[in-house]
Amino acid sequence: MTATLDLWPIGNCQVSALIDRAGRFVWGCVPRVDGDPLFSSLLDDNPPGGEGATGFWEIDLDGCVETTQYYLRNTPILVTRHADTSGAAIEVIDFCPRFSRHGRTYRPVAFARIVRPVSGSPRICVRLRPVRNWGRGAVERTRGSNHLRYLLTEMTLRLTTSAPVGRIWDEQWFRVERPMHFFLGPDESFFGDVQAAVETMLDRTTDEWRAWTRGLATPLEWQEAVIRAAITLKLCQHEETGAIVAALTTSIPEYANSGRNWDYRYCWIRDAYYTVQALNRLGALDVLEGYLEYLRNVVDSAAGGCLQPVYGVGGETALVERQETAINGYRGMGPVRVGNQAYEQIQHDAYGQIVLSNTQAFFDQRLYRMAGVEDFRSLERVGEHAWAIHDKADAGLWELRTKSHIHTYSVAMCWAACDRLANAARTLGLEDRQAFWQDRADTIRATIESRAARDGNSRLSATFGGDDIDASLLQLLDLRFLSPDDSRFRNTLDVVEKALRRGSYMLRYATEDDFGLPETAFNFCTFWLIEALHFTGRDAEARALFEEMIARRTRAGLLSEDIDPANGELWGNYPQTYSLVGLINCAVLLSKPWSSVR
Repeated sequence: MTATLDLWPIGNCQVSALIDRAGRFVWGCVPRVDGDPLFSSLLDDNPPGGEGATGFWEIDLDGCVETTQYYLRNTPILVTRHADTSGAAIEVIDFCPRFSRHGRTYRPVAFARIVRPVSGSPRICVRLRPVRNWGRGAVERTRGSNHLRYLLTEMTLRLTTSAPVGRIWDEQWFRVERPMHFFLGPDESFFGDVQAAVETMLDRTTDEWRAWTRGLATPLEWQEAVIRAAITLKLCQHEETGAIVAALTTSIPEYANSGRNWDYRYCWIRDAYYTVQALNRLGALDVLEGYLEYLRNVVDSAAGGCLQPVYGVGGETALVERQETAINGYRGMGPVRVGNQAYEQIQHDAYGQIVLSNTQAFFDQRLYRMAGVEDFRSLERVGEHAWAIHDKADAGLWELRTKSHIHTYSVAMCWAACDRLANAARTLGLEDRQAFWQDRADTIRATIESRAARDGNSRLSATFGGDDIDASLLQLLDLRFLSPDDSRFRNTLDVVEKALRRGSYMLRYATEDDFGLPETAFNFCTFWLIEALHFTGRDAEARALFEEMIARRTRAGLLSEDIDPANGELWGNYPQTYSLVGLINCAVLLSKPWSSVR
C-alpha cells in the first residue's frame, strides 16, 4: 500500500509508471496509459512485499534503513539510493527508453532498471509480480536462459537481464557485486549485450530529454518547478496520436471515502487545451503540433461537427464506465473505475476549446504546418455548433451527473469560439467570414452580459437564471471576456473569493452535487485565484499563495488534483495536468524578468 501520493513518474510518451518512496513500481499500464495495469498495487491495500501481494516490481536491499530519490537533472529518469545499517548501498536507475533511432522516435512498451553497487556488500531480492485483467487473473510466466516471460492480457512482456534469472524466478536474496541491468519490454529476442544496450539507452534517453528541456523558454524564478511540470505534462501526451490525458491514474479519490473516484486516463478537450496553452508559453511546440493532429482527426470524425468532451487516446468515442472489484482501491477506498461516463455528457465548452487550441496555428510561423483556409472551413463546423447551443443547458465543466444549467463558463467558451474564428478569418483575409463570426460573438457577449448579470449588473453569476458561484468565473479574465480593471470582474472576484476560498485554497464550488458537499479544494482553481490576484494589483498576496502551492508539491515536484484545506494532504488523480498547468502559468506570470539579472 502506498500511504500518500508521494510518487515519481517515469515514461516515454507511450507507457509510464509511478514509483513509490520505497523504489517500487506501483502503477503502470500496457500497452498504453489507458490499458490494463501491469503494476496495480497503488490501488490495492495488500502491501507490496507480502506473500500474496501482486502488481509491483521491487528491488529490495536486505536490511535497508534509508532510501533517497531524485531525478537526473532535466529528465524523468529516477535514481533511488538504498542503504543498510552496515554501510552497504545500491543505486537503482529507472527509466523508459526514448530517443531518435532510424529517423523516428524509439519509445517501446518497455521499462528499464539498472542496479549499481555503491558501497559495502549489498544483498538484494528482486520481486516482479505483475497482474493482468485488473487483478482477476494469475499471470502465467515462463523461463529462459537469460529472460523471463509474462503472459498478460493484451501482450506478453519479456524481462531480459544480466542478473541471475533463477534467483529472480525464486525471489532469492543474492549479492550485488557488479552492475545489473533489466529490460522489461516486448516479447522479442534481445540481440547483443543487455548491459551495453541498456547503458546506451540510458545515455541517449538522458540526452533526448535534456535537449527537449533546453528548448523551453522558462521564467527566471521557479525554474526547477516549471521544468519538472513541463516534463511531466509531456509524459501525459500519447505521442503516437497526440492525445493528452488528464492524469496517469484512475480512481484516486478526491478525498477519503468520497466515492468521487474517476478514471482520468483519457483526453478531455478542456484539459488538453489548458495543457497546450501552458506549454505554448514555454515554447514547447511539439506538444501543440501533436495535439492539433489529434484534434483534426477528432473533428473530421465527429458526426455533423457534434463533439464529445472526452475521447480515448486513440480517438475512441465509447469510454463505457465500469467498476473493477478484484482490487479494492487506493488505501482500500474504492470503487476502482475504468472508463468515464463523461463521454456521454453534453458539455458545451468543448467547442470553444477546440477552436482556441487551433487558433495559434493560423498565426504561428514557427509551426511545421500552419493552418489554412481548409482548416478554417473545418473549424467553422465547430463554430456552428457553438452558436447553435450557446444558450442551452449542459453538465458544465465540473461534469455534474444529475444536474443541468446554462453555465456562464460554457457560454463564454462558445463566445470565444466565435470571437477567435473572427480573428482567424481576419488573418486569412476572409473579410465576410470575419464580420459573420464577429457578429455572432457580439450577440453571445450581449447574452452573457444580460442573463448572467447580478446585483444591478455589478457582477456575474456562474449560471443563467440563478445566483450560483463557482471558480470558473475567474476564467473570464483568461478568455479576455472581461478585463482586470472591469468593475464587474473585480466584484465577481470578491464574491467568488468570499464564497469559495478556504485559507490558501479554492473550492470549485460550495454547493451540493451528486455526491454531497465537496470537502477538498481544487488545485487548478487556487492557481486561477493567484492569477486574478496578480492582475487586480494584489501581487504580493499572489506570490505568497504561489509559494505555498510550490511547497505543497510532492518530493517529485508534482501535484495531484485536490488538496485538503485543513492539513494540506493531496488527493485525486496524479500527476494532474490541470494542477501542473496552473503552476506553469503562474510562474510565468509572477516571475521577475530575465532582464533583471542581466
